[in-house]
This record gives sequence, C-alpha cells and structure tokens, in this order.
Amino acid sequence: MTDTVDDVELPYDEETTSQQEKIQALRERLDILESQNEEMRDKLLDANAENNKYQQKLERLTHENKKLKQSPLFVATVQELTDDGVVIKQHGNNQEALTEVTDEMREELEPDARVAVNNSLSVVKRLDNETDVRARVMQVDHSPDVTYADIGGLDEQMQEVRETVEMPLESPEMFEQVGIQPPSGVLLYGPPGTGKTMLAKAVANQTDATFIKMAGSELVHKFIGEGAKLVRDLFEVARENEPAVLFIDEIDAIASKRTDSKTSGDAEVQRTMMQLLSEMDGFDERGDIRIIAATNRFDMLDEAILRPGRFDRLIEVPKPTEEGRALIFQIHTRNMNVADDVDFEELAEMADDASGADIKAICTEAGMFAIRDDRTEITMADFVEAWEKMQADAVDEGTASRAFA
Repeated sequence: MTDTVDDVELPYDEETTSQQEKIQALRERLDILESQNEEMRDKLLDANAENNKYQQKLERLTHENKKLKQSPLFVATVQELTDDGVVIKQHGNNQEALTEVTDEMREELEPDARVAVNNSLSVVKRLDNETDVRARVMQVDHSPDVTYADIGGLDEQMQEVRETVEMPLESPEMFEQVGIQPPSGVLLYGPPGTGKTMLAKAVANQTDATFIKMAGSELVHKFIGEGAKLVRDLFEVARENEPAVLFIDEIDAIASKRTDSKTSGDAEVQRTMMQLLSEMDGFDERGDIRIIAATNRFDMLDEAILRPGRFDRLIEVPKPTEEGRALIFQIHTRNMNVADDVDFEELAEMADDASGADIKAICTEAGMFAIRDDRTEITMADFVEAWEKMQADAVDEGTASRAFA
C-alpha cells in the first residue's frame, strides 16, 4: 500500500517549529532525497548496462549451443558437373555421389572445387581452395647456403645445369631474342653421394629463387588420389612463389617403368606419375618454375618422363675423378686445421672409389681421430686411418647384409 501525505514522517515537530524552520527542514530533506534519487538513477544505469552485457553473452552462448547441436558438415570435391546434378567425392572415404544443387550454387562450382556437404550430401557452400599443408612445409623460404664453390669435380655438369636452370631465370630475354623455348627440366642421375642435391641447392642460391625440395617417396600414398593431389598442390605452391626451383629427389619412386600389375598400390603410383607429367607439360603455362630431379636408378625410369619437353637435359653425375677428389678434399678441409704433411693428391689417389659424400665423411672422421688424441691439428695419418676405418665398415656392412640375406 502506498503511503499518503499524512503518513509521511515530517522532519520537524509540528507544534513547536516555526514556519521558517519548517521550510528549512523540508529543503534539507528535499536535497537529501534528490541526492538519493541521483544515486539510485546511476545504479539503475549501471544495472541496465550489466544486464545488456549478460543478455549479449546469453545470445552468443545460445547461438553457439545451437551450432553445436547442428549436424557437422563434410568436405568433398566436385568431380563433374552434369545435367542431372553434381558428382562429388567425399574426403576420407573417397565415395562418389550425385547430388542436386541450386542454380545459384551451380554457377559457383567447377571441377576440383572444395565444397561442404551435409548428411544428405547436399552441397551447402563452396570452400576456399586450400593447398595441402605437406606441400607448404616443403617450401624453403631462404636460399640454400650451398654455392658453386662448394662443389668440386663437376665443372661440366655444373655448366649444363646453369645453362638449363639459371640462365632462363636470370636472362629470359636471351631466349626470346634467339627465338627458342628454355629447357623445361633437368634430370641428374648417378650413384649416391656424387653431388646431385648440392647442384640443385647451388642453383637456387645463385638465382635467389624459392627452393622447394621433396622426395619422390613422399608422393606415394595408399589412398586413391592423395599423391596426385599433393603433386598439384606442390606446383601451386611453386606458382605462388615464382621464380622457383622445384627439386624432386628419388623421382624413381613415382616414375618407374609401368607394368601390367593390377594392384591398387601400383595403380596409385601410376596416377601420381600421370599427374606429374601433366603438370610438367600440360596446357597451363608453368611460369618461372624450373624442375630438377635426381635419381640413383636411371634404368628404372619410365620412357614417358624422359622424353624432350619434360626433361630436356639428362645429366650424368658420376663419381669424381682423381683430380676431382683432390679438389673435394680441399673444399671440405678449407676450414679445418690441417697439418703441412697432408697431401691431397695422395689422398685422392688412395680413395680411388670414393664419392663426394664419402670424402666429406673421411674428413669428418679424420677430425674425430685428432680430437680423440687431444690434438687440434689433423695430420696425414688421421686421414689414412679414417679411410681405412671406412673401408673396414663397408666390409662389415657387406658381411652383415649377406648374413641376413
């Protein structure tokens, strides 16, 4: 029940207080009430603001809760646009399905487009194209620190690689003036450890191009279409970072001679190779992308990948000659504390069948012998002992291989 005027307690005594004192008392009470009213108004505004904040939070949580209750969307790839609808393939299980789409959605779609589909496989929306993260991590942002000065005994091969890869990137106008297309790719073949990878790194360093390295075995996958997709994404990364040098090591893993085998694994490898061939000389311009591939098994490669237009230069990288071995010994020891009695020509003659990688290992092992003897200078005897140790290890490995054969 609301108080009436008669029920309100007055701030003065009605009988003893003068008229002036009554007015003064009422004014004081009015000031107090106005102050209290202002204070309550501020508290009300604060409460309203707090209420709005919690209301917004409630709406957001309600929206998130609604989204969590919704069925998840699945990622698929458009395979084909037909009069009856769109053929899609789900990621993961590779199942294909024919689904209908609206006319507006159909205009946004094209083969190989990524889409989101619901449980009934209806296309909900198109997704942005996304390259495989495995292709992204293969990119080398900075030029490798290997230079031509770090390579010994391969002058002829180095010149051919520079003409094929470096010159088109550095002086493309020369090829235009002559009226020829620059070589499309280089295949380096030869025994392990002869410097094939170092040649590719040196070219990338010299041209300041983006260097993208991968092994052919990384393109071999058990799921259908995975290897081919990775090849497409790899070239897409290269196009986004032109000029680029794409180095494929162990290319024989995906480009070996085709057989009549009907296994799914062999079929997937062949699909990957066909995608690689398509990227190398397809209808789309490849741009400032130079391809260098390397293999230890040249005899295993399919003829299709060796024809001109794909690899225009087939460069053999053999084991170094005696003169080359002496130069490689000098390269790997230029920062080492070598004694005056070390004869590089004699070492080259001694290590008659060593590759560049073998010589590097000999130099490292010789340094370890000096460290074991608490010396800071490496002598000729250390190199000889290191070579003999490598020979003994090679014999032991051969014996072990025969024992487990």
